[in-house]
Amino acid sequence: MQIIVLVKQVPDTSEVKINRETNTLIRDGVPSIINPYDMYAIEEALRLREKHGGKVTAFTMGPPQAAEALKEAVALGVDDVVLLSDRSFAGADTWATSYALSRGIRKLGSFDLIIAGKQAIDGDTAQVGPETADMLGIPFVAYIKKIEQIEGQKMVAERLMDEGHDIVETSLPALITVVKEINQPRVPSLKGKMKSKSLKVTTWNAKDINADENKCGLKGSPTKVVRIFPPAPRGQREILTGNMEDQVTTVVRKLKEQSLI
Repeated sequence: MQIIVLVKQVPDTSEVKINRETNTLIRDGVPSIINPYDMYAIEEALRLREKHGGKVTAFTMGPPQAAEALKEAVALGVDDVVLLSDRSFAGADTWATSYALSRGIRKLGSFDLIIAGKQAIDGDTAQVGPETADMLGIPFVAYIKKIEQIEGQKMVAERLMDEGHDIVETSLPALITVVKEINQPRVPSLKGKMKSKSLKVTTWNAKDINADENKCGLKGSPTKVVRIFPPAPRGQREILTGNMEDQVTTVVRKLKEQSLI
């Protein structure tokens, strides 16, 4: 099988800084990690390769420092990696990101399956997966918790739902997003770490993937962040002390004073 994994490098900190001119995250100089949900996607791709043979290629789009996330993927066992990096990609929303990823995937060539985490922890939109599938013209299935069977050009899987799960069948090639219930990610091996240290990351710019720069980055983003601000404090707050009985008594008294009970 030829499997592609979409990964994203996200800030490993709660101290997120914003570029006030573009209203986008400042990623340079910020400690970063592979998006946690993408770790499950990497693991599932490796398990499928172990079962069916083939090759796993990790894809990401980002600044040059995103190459570190790809090296970590190699340390985990990924065969090859591609970084899409160009100044024209900066500030992309999910649509422009998906456009660049789809162009890069087309340049890579044929594939059987694309796997991604269900969402990124920085944006939390869960849009890149379905949008990339749409641009590639392939089926998309979200929230996969178990791949039951892959035979020929068909896959059967369990999709996590609010009340249980669905059994779904899709033709291949397809793009799926996975949830953390699907597996337990492995740790990097010594052999993988050694390979990642000497790895020269393949990097493609907009011209390499024949991308229209008017569809990339801020210029190609149909959505714009108009304003970013912290939530305003909601009224006065008070921390209650004492044992549970004292705290309950205090709450009841205060509610009565406010004529709420």
